[in-house]
Amino acid sequence: MGMLAANRYCEALKIEIPQLEAVIGHRDASAYSLLIAAILEHGAPMTLVEAAKRLEAAGAGLAADVLAALKKCRPAHPPVYRDGDLYALDPYDDELDLWVFRLGLRPPRVPRLQVVRAEPAPLPGPDLPLTIAELQEAWRGKNVSGWSAQRLALAVLDAHRTAMMPQDVVAFVAALTQWHRLTVESGAYWRMGAVHVCDNGMWENEQNHEALLSARKAVRDRIAMDRKWAGMRYDPVVAEANSRAVEARRAAHAAELATLRRVIVICFPAQSPRAVTLLDVANRDITTFIDEEMTEARRRLGNYDVICGVGVRELLRQIGVDSEGRRLEELGPPQKTVTLNKRGRSLKITTAMLVQGSCGIGRPFGDPAKMAGYLEKGQVARLRDRLEADAKSLYALFNYGRVHGNVRLRWGFLDETFVAPWLNRDEEFLYGLMRRAHETGKPLEVVVGNAPGWSEPWARARVCNVEPDGTPYRLALVDEAGYAIDKMDVQLARIAGEGAAR
Repeated sequence: MGMLAANRYCEALKIEIPQLEAVIGHRDASAYSLLIAAILEHGAPMTLVEAAKRLEAAGAGLAADVLAALKKCRPAHPPVYRDGDLYALDPYDDELDLWVFRLGLRPPRVPRLQVVRAEPAPLPGPDLPLTIAELQEAWRGKNVSGWSAQRLALAVLDAHRTAMMPQDVVAFVAALTQWHRLTVESGAYWRMGAVHVCDNGMWENEQNHEALLSARKAVRDRIAMDRKWAGMRYDPVVAEANSRAVEARRAAHAAELATLRRVIVICFPAQSPRAVTLLDVANRDITTFIDEEMTEARRRLGNYDVICGVGVRELLRQIGVDSEGRRLEELGPPQKTVTLNKRGRSLKITTAMLVQGSCGIGRPFGDPAKMAGYLEKGQVARLRDRLEADAKSLYALFNYGRVHGNVRLRWGFLDETFVAPWLNRDEEFLYGLMRRAHETGKPLEVVVGNAPGWSEPWARARVCNVEPDGTPYRLALVDEAGYAIDKMDVQLARIAGEGAAR
């Protein structure tokens, strides 16, 4: 396999160009994954017919059968997208990187964990007394509520080799585990004679009782089982090193993504556009280009690393910009419809509905008929204002998705969320900010409610503390008055004193 300069997919993924013949027999090979491999090998968009012919040549079966399988596998879903009859890849989609790994086209990013297989030391037989160390190994942090109180007392007395006060026996067990049934009153119910209560109230073992041998065996059987499973666990040193390497790589990737220049693009009309609005995400600058100024808009788009928009690929095609190989972020609905009831009634999801549900903007976008009237009458200023207002609505949705990792649909009785595909899994969102604030003891500044104002986005900021909400791994936002804030209503968030914000 060799690297070809023309293959932009493999260059972006930093892999060698695959040979389809080597992928055919892979355990994760399916119609969909083989389509991905075929496009990767080709290095450019393909039709399903072309992909079927190439797969036939690689030994996947007859082209007609392969083509039928490709049509049934829903080929046009990420990381594959459809452009007319052509099917192409988004080389910056995380799902594509995962498929590349699953198909064995790149090595794992961290070394495989090695199983520690140490031979456990042999344990004594039941004829020898237990030791305190054995009880600690068998019971510490373990659940022994299934053991009878008498068996626990037998084991403790055997390990100490002397009679003991009941409270001392119970205290010894309680120091090792909270899950047990032994109490000071347990001795009143023993009838087997394995443990008897002395005149002075102490508990003492009957050394010749068969229950003592059974207790010794039970303790050592548990130790043997624990040691057996411990010998099958991964090396904790390697696991910790891998975890640190993963976190370091994620932080480096997030820092790299933060340097990318992003722009939100809106054009009007959708077909044969005569106006384009560009919103620079970092600088929050908005510029609108109309008619002959469109050439300048195309030139400026070349200065950005990431282009965002609704139906972004078709949008770029309409304004005459090549989208192949570019970083693109789709701001349209991640899902076309949502089912309303068991009878199959569905609701079509629009971008306007997501902006309304996420950001609380009542009329996020202008009426296309009115905008067309502005264009026809030469009312350039009114058209410009409307397009820039639309861009601000998209910007609000874009920010909400970066704060939460999802967008919100609220319609009637519905209140659902959908993953925002423009937030990379390595980037920090609200929960990461909350966790970091909680660990450092710093408050958060948040903007809650509707989308913040454009000129002063932090004017409505509130200072909140991050506190545990009583559930493991969950945190709550509490304002200065002591009231909990619904995290889903947060529009912007930043740690107090830090310049970076979401």
